[in-house]
Amino acid sequence: MKARTKFLFGGLLVLGTAGYLMASSVEDTATYYLTPTELAGKVAENPRFRGKGVKVGARVVSGTIVRDPSGRSLTFRMTDGAQTYAVQYRGVTPDTFTDGVDVVVEGRLDRDGTFQATTLLAKCASRYENAPEQYRQTPGYRQGTSAPRA
Repeated sequence: MKARTKFLFGGLLVLGTAGYLMASSVEDTATYYLTPTELAGKVAENPRFRGKGVKVGARVVSGTIVRDPSGRSLTFRMTDGAQTYAVQYRGVTPDTFTDGVDVVVEGRLDRDGTFQATTLLAKCASRYENAPEQYRQTPGYRQGTSAPRA
């Protein structure tokens, strides 16, 4: 067998293997995030799914946010209305993170059923309201803005 033929055969083998691996991994990452109910279903289907890194989108249960006195970690509960998980997060929280806000957390579900989040994203309000009346009475206020000019 010629060297050129060996090289082409080896290149095709490498490209074919890489293509197969990419195509098969798309199935696992096709969903941007799971809901708590979907996560519970996957764990029930395959208990080894607990240690796997996933993204979960849910709503923060009002009144469950407990911040560590150091301010670097917190716990809360998230739900989709049917399934609820406790979440532990260590890091800086987004400014928009409050009770009842929609969140996307990235991390792993531990053996105790607590989601250990490494990333916390809080969705911001999708609607903008008019400026309060007090701003509209302020000199220098421009129509179409949400605050007075400095």
